[in-house]
Amino acid sequence: MIFEHFSWKEVLTCFMVLFAVIDIIGSIPIIVSLKQKFGQIEAEKASVVAGILMIIFLFVGNKILNFIGVDVNSFAIAGAFVIFIIALEMILGVQIQRHTEAKAASIVPIAFPLIAGAGTLTTTLSLKAQYHDINIIVGIILNTVLVYIVLKSSNWLEKKIGEGTLKVVEKVFGIILLAIAIKLFTSNFAQLFQNSIHF
Repeated sequence: MIFEHFSWKEVLTCFMVLFAVIDIIGSIPIIVSLKQKFGQIEAEKASVVAGILMIIFLFVGNKILNFIGVDVNSFAIAGAFVIFIIALEMILGVQIQRHTEAKAASIVPIAFPLIAGAGTLTTTLSLKAQYHDINIIVGIILNTVLVYIVLKSSNWLEKKIGEGTLKVVEKVFGIILLAIAIKLFTSNFAQLFQNSIHF
């Protein structure tokens, strides 16, 4: 059964990881800027496309890895490094890589790469090595709903949440993300080490 492995604890962890990587709260200034530039943001289209991209990559990404001969544990370790860098960006306030110039205010650049960018897709597949698919999917759906709410009420949120509060939230989630990156690395490295002993 699809709900046999359902766990609220896993859902919460997956939700928190994706929430921190997507960083939709920290992206409010970018979203508001895009709204001012293009007049309107298609929240429904951007949210749905981003959610679908993440779910598709959750299943197809593994097949791509098998095709090129890379196991999920190795990819998860690579993903842990990506998450680690994103966490450092959030904590230290540095910009290693940021979003490209906007072409339109719906699928590009909001759905991709703002929401479902390389970091998010890598993280989604990294989670697959640690958690059950159903829990990751629920985590993706919850984040998609949250993204939709934020996109719909970005102006109101910016007025209510000050820049200082946004920075504090970003740093807190950066620390959480850093801890998760280390956990992903250590657990998958241990799994790789055990597999190599068996060989």
